[in-house]
Amino acid sequence: MSTSDTARYVRLRVDVVLEVDGPAELAEAAEARIGADEFMPEEERTHARAAAREDAAEALAYLVEPFDLIRDVPGIEMVQASWSSEEVDYDPDALEWELGEEDGAEEDDDRP
Repeated sequence: MSTSDTARYVRLRVDVVLEVDGPAELAEAAEARIGADEFMPEEERTHARAAAREDAAEALAYLVEPFDLIRDVPGIEMVQASWSSEEVDYDPDALEWELGEEDGAEEDDDRP
């Protein structure tokens, strides 16, 4: 069997920093998603709604679906996914926020 005939696994890492300028709207959207989740037990639903109202990062975590990133990509199947959301102190001028620094990537002038 050649290498092209065997499955290959690829880890896709995406790091996004978002500014929450509508926390009430974000919480409302999260609560709607939580309410529509037919598989979530009622006890968990109550806790999830409270968490979404109190913490924008929690609200966002209920709204993000990793499968949406790759839904229309041909030739792949999602095997595993995890994600998290947390509030951060963001300074766009700080070196720690430069793209590609975490993984040691160098700039590639050929990429858009």
